[in-house]
Amino acid sequence: MTTFKPPVTVALTGASGAQYALRLIDVLVAAGHEVWVMVSKAAHMVITTETATTLPAAPARLADALTARSGAAAGQIRSFGREDWMAPVASGSGAPSSMVICPCSTGTLSAVATGASNNLIERAADVAIKERRTLVVVPRESPFSPIHLEHMLTLSRLGVVILPAAPGFYHRPASIDDLIDFIVARILNQLGIEHALMPRWGERD
Repeated sequence: MTTFKPPVTVALTGASGAQYALRLIDVLVAAGHEVWVMVSKAAHMVITTETATTLPAAPARLADALTARSGAAAGQIRSFGREDWMAPVASGSGAPSSMVICPCSTGTLSAVATGASNNLIERAADVAIKERRTLVVVPRESPFSPIHLEHMLTLSRLGVVILPAAPGFYHRPASIDDLIDFIVARILNQLGIEHALMPRWGERD
């Protein structure tokens, strides 16, 4: 039986930037982590619009598709549905997992900031906050309204990492993939996961 590194939950919601999450999943798989995936209905639409990838909605088929796409080992990727309240992420007594909402829609941002917990993604984030686990939120909106900023401030004060999808250019990106890796590298830094996507500031590549 294959033993994986601790699980990381990746939730995709209906903001632009599906490429960040798909790349993050690939890198986590390559690093040997178990990956728990949740994809909102709106995120499925965004993925189809922004990429050449079409993912099935049924959780089991979604896990199979992501496994084939990333080259994951059997059982390394698990997927949970919108109302799968028996999933480990739904309770603080479940297996601990760091969580990344990437991309994070402003609707999801609002729901998490107010503790709505109307679906499994929102509930998993609520669990991460109450259990003091690492939660990284990657909002992608422009410009931010005062409502968005207030919600981000609320979450930041609770210990949530707010990591906007705003890639830098000081590493002189030569492709869109370089811009994607810029954000993914910063997510991995917050999770404490080693990577070689790009050198840290002051290091030579």
